[in-house]
Amino acid sequence: MPSSLLSRRVVRATTALALVVAPATAQQRPPADRPVMSFEAYDPKSTLKVPGAEILRAKFPFIDIHNHQPRRTVAGVDSLVGQMNALNLRIMVDLSGGTGEALAEKVRTYRTKQAGRFVVFANLDFRGIDAPDWGEKAAAQLERDVKAGAQGLKIFKNLGMDVRDAQGRRFPTNDPKFDPVWAKAGALGIPVLIHTAEPAMFFEPVDERNERWLELTLYPGRRRPVPENPAFEPLMAEQHDVFRKHPKTTFINAHLGWYGQDLVRLAALMDRYPNMVTEFGAVIYEPARQPKFARQFFVKYQDRILFGKDSWVPEEYKTYFRVLESGDEYFPYHKKYHAFWAMYGLELPDEVLKKIYYKNALRVVPGLDATAFPR
Repeated sequence: MPSSLLSRRVVRATTALALVVAPATAQQRPPADRPVMSFEAYDPKSTLKVPGAEILRAKFPFIDIHNHQPRRTVAGVDSLVGQMNALNLRIMVDLSGGTGEALAEKVRTYRTKQAGRFVVFANLDFRGIDAPDWGEKAAAQLERDVKAGAQGLKIFKNLGMDVRDAQGRRFPTNDPKFDPVWAKAGALGIPVLIHTAEPAMFFEPVDERNERWLELTLYPGRRRPVPENPAFEPLMAEQHDVFRKHPKTTFINAHLGWYGQDLVRLAALMDRYPNMVTEFGAVIYEPARQPKFARQFFVKYQDRILFGKDSWVPEEYKTYFRVLESGDEYFPYHKKYHAFWAMYGLELPDEVLKKIYYKNALRVVPGLDATAFPR
């Protein structure tokens, strides 16, 4: 074919394509007077109709390994138990126990009329942390707290990110200063529920590519920009090094270790550190958006996953029950800013549910009353 004829055909084809594309492109332009709506305001009601129903009460009595409670009166504890009973929540683990007399008082209040319904975990007091013998003193205080009724130790996210010495230097989670504490927990046979860092996207720029943009826009105080803060990966490496150095201590890695969006990586961590278990407090939305793969994960690691909720909002537990128990599709999460996607149920087998709801916690936390739970 002569080159001039080929050129004319290319021109005609290009012109025809332009005629087809141009009107479509024009139609895609938004009208000048279109309504303006922010992403924060956009909250459409789904028109999808699928079978399913809310689950307001857990199928089996359960232990919430991750909760926080203010100091209550005996009457206030009785009222709390009434709410727990409605959910089938048999034992609540209060991670905000404090230390010393504050912890002992909280234990006494729970046990006055509701013995067996509450577990209290101790916390660390970082005052005087510059002292060379702080770690040994903290370990000794932990032993006293266990004698006063503590059944575990809770480490808050300030360790690793915000705890600093008098010169402003950050203490990494795996600093040798804390080794006596981890070792003491192992010797006492109590678990350490440890929360390190924040979701990975909290450390990233808050832009159009950040999956947690809405939350970080509504709550800018949750941002952890680098380099003002340590980066996510080094923080997690420090935590994992603690697991490695203290194989005789059981660690409950809070919030799926912030790897709920990457279960392959979490599985590798589980395989590497047999002394680590995990819980899904405040992150149930992660397995709920990947139901097939998450179900496989939950079944494989059924002996090492515990039920956790985190904040005490009774009406939110129904999301957890529905994700774990049902095979329902495309139902809403209870907070748009955490998960703007819909939930799917994992439909876990009863034997797996029993382990997650209570059997694993009965094994991990010493001194729990197992008589209230099915075999």
